[in-house]
Amino acid sequence: MSLSLNNQIEVSNLGHSYGATSILNQLDLSLGSGESMAIMGPSGTGKSTLLNCLAGLEKIQTGNVVVLGKKFEKLDEEERAELRRTEMGIIFQFFHLLPTLSTFENVELPLVIQGVKKKQREKKVGELIEGVGLSHRSNALPETLSGGERQRAAIARALVHEPSIIFADEPTGNLDESTSGGILELLQDIIKDKNMTFVMVTHSQSAASICDRKFSLHNGRLEENTKPSLK
Repeated sequence: MSLSLNNQIEVSNLGHSYGATSILNQLDLSLGSGESMAIMGPSGTGKSTLLNCLAGLEKIQTGNVVVLGKKFEKLDEEERAELRRTEMGIIFQFFHLLPTLSTFENVELPLVIQGVKKKQREKKVGELIEGVGLSHRSNALPETLSGGERQRAAIARALVHEPSIIFADEPTGNLDESTSGGILELLQDIIKDKNMTFVMVTHSQSAASICDRKFSLHNGRLEENTKPSLK
């Protein structure tokens, strides 16, 4: 399969099973540069499995996944990890902040791993933390942060190395309604401003509303909602 010059993600005939249980069934998907998409559906339908396949966290069992021109079935684990480090940002539902590191240090970590010089790291992290409204919590440990603050820190960490693609797994799933609204607004502003490709798994209609395209996952395949937005 050849990658369209306009697409950053192309999937064809993707299949994935756990034992005798089929989760993804000959699934197809194309997503262009700067597009955003929400993947919706009840728990257990395979949304997170699909996201993990797109991010190279799950080995491709059958079919093809091409991300940024790289065919995952031809990459080994180390090569997929390198692609995540340099070109992808991942926002997890449960934040996954390191408990012994401050907000600043958690956001800085991807740049440390990449070997970015200290002065450059400090400038970039400081600007980003200010951008997500956490300057006053820069030195705080995760256990002292609210749920919304933790998610803002997780978003900043996912963005700090300026990835081409952002993957988000239920980014507002553990937040109350008012906090969720602020997080969604922040995400929408950032992905539009930076023209990032954005893929989000969610069960929330309000979360899905920030995306250009909305899909439901049924019987292992994606069905796109083509109804006009009421926003």
